[in-house]
Amino acid sequence: MASAKATNPPRGQCTQCWFHAYASREAHAGLGTREDCPQCVAHMNNGHPDHMIVR
Repeated sequence: MASAKATNPPRGQCTQCWFHAYASREAHAGLGTREDCPQCVAHMNNGHPDHMIVR
């Protein structure tokens, strides 16, 4: 179960990035050793979608 901090990002932060940072083990559980998370890579390359930013 993710912590309250992981599921409640502050204003202006991306919900996905916040969750992946503070609940990293849960968010990246299916990845192999030294395997990049496709969702994290997409955010690094394309930025954060507007609908994922907390207003």
